[in-house]
Amino acid sequence: MHERIPYLSMALQKLINDPLKVADELLEGLVEAYNGECKSVGRRSIVKTDIPDGKVALLVGGGAGHEPIYHGLVGRNLADGAACGDIFAAPPPNIVFEATEAVDKGKGVLYLYGNYAGDVLNFDIGAELADDEDIEIRTVLIWDDICSAPPTEKEKRRGIAGLVPVVKLVGAASQTAASLDELEASAKKAVLQTRSVGVSMSPGSIPATGKPTFELEEGKIGLGMGIHGEPGVAEIPMTTADELTSMMLDLMFKDFEEDEEVAALAEGDEVVLFVNSLGATTMMELLIVLRKAKQYFTEKGIRIYDVMLGPLVTCQEMSGVSISLTRMDDELKGYWDMPCQSNCFSKMEGHYGG
Repeated sequence: MHERIPYLSMALQKLINDPLKVADELLEGLVEAYNGECKSVGRRSIVKTDIPDGKVALLVGGGAGHEPIYHGLVGRNLADGAACGDIFAAPPPNIVFEATEAVDKGKGVLYLYGNYAGDVLNFDIGAELADDEDIEIRTVLIWDDICSAPPTEKEKRRGIAGLVPVVKLVGAASQTAASLDELEASAKKAVLQTRSVGVSMSPGSIPATGKPTFELEEGKIGLGMGIHGEPGVAEIPMTTADELTSMMLDLMFKDFEEDEEVAALAEGDEVVLFVNSLGATTMMELLIVLRKAKQYFTEKGIRIYDVMLGPLVTCQEMSGVSISLTRMDDELKGYWDMPCQSNCFSKMEGHYGG
């Protein structure tokens, strides 16, 4: 029986000012980085400066500290705005409402965010405030973390790195959606076809304290760790990149097989593959994982339609990786191929190899 020890014995140094103003100041910096394409609204929201009248609006949001999501996904053919919470905390209802008013252009607003209790509560209250002002709201929750609940209880799952491909797809769909109903249906399809598994090798930290968010036994990997440092489903021995990649992909294939709402992944299917760093994991490591994933899919006769790579859903300096899959159909391919651009995530027209 190994004694559990903290990965870090002392606080990490952070280049910040007031620890209680980190979320506000990072958002101010992000607005400056957009250089006029986005603006700050209300207490802590960011919205595009040019949203066409009559557009069905897309609002995302969640806690700060995971940059570039969520507020870094506002931009051309992406989200219209984002409600930003404090570090690892849901945006309060007043912030959600301020963002809602700012993005509404008369056709209603779709809320799209990760499935966490605080976010659900506060966005629901924000929706009630919007309803009082005759703004129609629909909500689609992202629940891609297969380690957090079985397929029969998908509504209990957390949203992790699958947030990025889902927001990219729904952002594109929002450009042509004729109604809130149409956009909601596209968003539900994107979520249903997206699955993720995450692992951690060391914790991140909370900027206000510099202390690690969890403890991990030396020589172990946390399987299914959440992006806030939530406990995983197991601690497994440290292993090679190839073995870990295959294990993570096996779990996702099994999940598709056991989910009665979707067909199992099969030869001839096409997927978008996203290999994400949780903050400290290097591009070197991500590329080694990507290499093995490509071999894995080739052996199963599944085509990688496109690849995403990089630290897009982070937990400060957490060392870890997540793999996300989104199975494509003709509708989703059309949305994926649409170019998009924000300060933190951009994609050219088309797809991998096409």
